[in-house]
Amino acid sequence: MKKIGLLSDTHSFLDKTILGHFQQCDEIWHAGDIGDPAVADQLAAFKPFKAVYGNIDGKPIRLRFPENLRFDCEGMDVWITHIGGYPGRYNQRVREEIKAKPPGLFICGHSHILKAMPDKKLNLIHLNPGACGNVGFHKIRTVMRFEISEGKIGKLEVIELGSRG
Repeated sequence: MKKIGLLSDTHSFLDKTILGHFQQCDEIWHAGDIGDPAVADQLAAFKPFKAVYGNIDGKPIRLRFPENLRFDCEGMDVWITHIGGYPGRYNQRVREEIKAKPPGLFICGHSHILKAMPDKKLNLIHLNPGACGNVGFHKIRTVMRFEISEGKIGKLEVIELGSRG
């Protein structure tokens, strides 16, 4: 079993309370728009860290992290990308691949809209942790925490960090 802390759209701002919320996590995953590389450095120094770059990320982040990251976690096929859409409205860039070989868990950011929903047609779970930075139209900053064990997601939690400052 692995405990995962999931965040997105930090836009160069890392709320220090996130480290407390992710203290018991085994890994931290970032779904893009990291911004300042120092954010990635702080998270990577804290826990094992996986990330993708987002549309606002410059060359330093793009050289460190891929656009798409697909891997196995505890028997779950995981795909993380920044701009991915959601069930019934996948982004054109990923649409054909996701239909041809659906992952068990599809994670993206970009929209700043918190979502946790099944895609019953493709038999996958879609997660978007919302945005935890101070840039964007979201009113409440959010992250997620969950467990993966034997190919299944459990104990999914949404953590509200407070109003966008």
